[in-house]
This record gives sequence, C-alpha cells and structure tokens, in this order.
Amino acid sequence: MDFTEIKRRGNTRKKAMVRKGRGPGTGKGKTSTRGGKGASARTGFSMKFYFEGGQMPLVRRLPKLGFNNHRFTKNIIVLNVDKLNDFDDGATVGPEEFLSAGLVNKVADGIKVLGDGELTKKLTVRAHRFSKSAREKIEAKGGKCEEIAEAKQD
Repeated sequence: MDFTEIKRRGNTRKKAMVRKGRGPGTGKGKTSTRGGKGASARTGFSMKFYFEGGQMPLVRRLPKLGFNNHRFTKNIIVLNVDKLNDFDDGATVGPEEFLSAGLVNKVADGIKVLGDGELTKKLTVRAHRFSKSAREKIEAKGGKCEEIAEAKQD
C-alpha cells in the first residue's frame, strides 16, 4: 500500500469556522453578513415574533376585549360539618387541626364551614366564616362557633 492510495473515510473533513469582519479579502468583511445599517445590524438585536415588517401588527389591529376580576377573587376553602365528626368530642378545632387531619390541603384566603351533613359531637370550631345552617348545627350540639379575623393583605 502506498500513501497515494489512502482514501478519506466518509465525510471526515472538518469545515473551517467562518471568520466575519476580518477584511474585504474574506468576502465576509465590513458589514459581516449583516447588510447595511439599521436595527438588524446592531449587537443584541432580535426580531420580535409578532413583528410584521412595519405593517400594523395583528395584535394591534384587533380590538381589546373583556375584563375579569380573577386577580381580586378570594380563594375560600369550604368544609362541611359532617367532616367535623372526625375530631374528639369537646375538642377545639381550627385551621391548623383541619390541615393536620387532611380535611383541607391549604388555608388560602380562609375556611368557610358549611352545613351539609349531620354533626354528632360537641365542638368549638374556629374558622373564618360560617354558613347560617352550619352555625345552627354546631350550636344545637352545645358547641361554639368562633370567627377568626381574616389576615389583611397589602
């Protein structure tokens, strides 16, 4: 075998890096493939996906629509009185006990006790709000309803 008989294996030639802005002889000098002047010739320029070449963009051609108060809604967690039967008779229960018992998974903006189901135990219940029927059922069993003041958010 002779040195002249050696053939290159596949596409093993490494392509040289194109060095832009290194003089007119390279063919990539002066403007460095960026064209003339303008924003697209500047460093850090990236065209916004909604840019339409200067024509009024679709986003601005369409009217503004709707409004909602999602930012201002309160996330009140509800809990029915029949779930309170899980606690011992005569106990004082509140948000911490509800969390540890797994009756609620977060306190959020408050807990409201509703009157669905039957209560069989005397309890002192601490919550942010009570429905009328829940209050009646708790007090009918000799328990108490203590309302917790909601934490003010700035």
